Amino acid sequence: MARLMGKTCVVTGAAAGIGRETALAFLREGASVQALDHDARGLAQLQEQHPQLQVKALDVTDATAVTAFHAGLERLDVQVNCAGMVATGNLSACSMDDWRRSLDINMTSVYLMMGAALDLMLPLKSGSIVNIASVISSIGAAPDRFAYGATKAAVIGMTKSVARDYAHANIRCNAICPSAVETPSMTARIEAMADSEAARRAFNARQPLGRMGRPEEIAELAVYLASDLSGFMTGSQLVIDGGAKL
Repeated sequence: MARLMGKTCVVTGAAAGIGRETALAFLREGASVQALDHDARGLAQLQEQHPQLQVKALDVTDATAVTAFHAGLERLDVQVNCAGMVATGNLSACSMDDWRRSLDINMTSVYLMMGAALDLMLPLKSGSIVNIASVISSIGAAPDRFAYGATKAAVIGMTKSVARDYAHANIRCNAICPSAVETPSMTARIEAMADSEAARRAFNARQPLGRMGRPEEIAELAVYLASDLSGFMTGSQLVIDGGAKL
């Protein structure tokens, strides 16, 4: 299949996990893919394995860097904002550092990236923006995820606002809302726990399907939202959570 043939796509958080699998899925679907991440080493390894990818180490919370990157693009058809972080702790345990970093990485980066994308998409009167949110957001809560839930709820809000304001220009904006996904960062968090086997069982049990999601499953949904097959969909929050929030 070539559902993204001829499209220029940008994916943030592309060195690992959902971002990596999304960039590779886009590549398989015929897109020209720009893979962005702050992890230069991870990007270099990714490009070594997949030389067709174009990679760039970029701090997506840096307004000047984001603007300069987009200024170097001739066009942009699809943007996937996947860069994010998970701060643990309830409100009482949420430090100012965790709060500010969560705002910067989970919210400000999306604000900056979408603003720069619109400058390229508006002249084309076409485009698809896909934001990776979470079911831990305005959809539902989880213990000890105060800053994460607040910022992912904001991502859904920004998604709906952009979808409403730019529908007239045929620019679509949707959010994917996963539950726990078996990414390298998730694996690292589990293995750092005192009883990693018990922790893994608990994470799996949160989904009625009995397991965490796989990054490639989220990537497949991103392909659909990036493609013209979803041309009548905008402002949606698509839950992909194994039934966790039923």
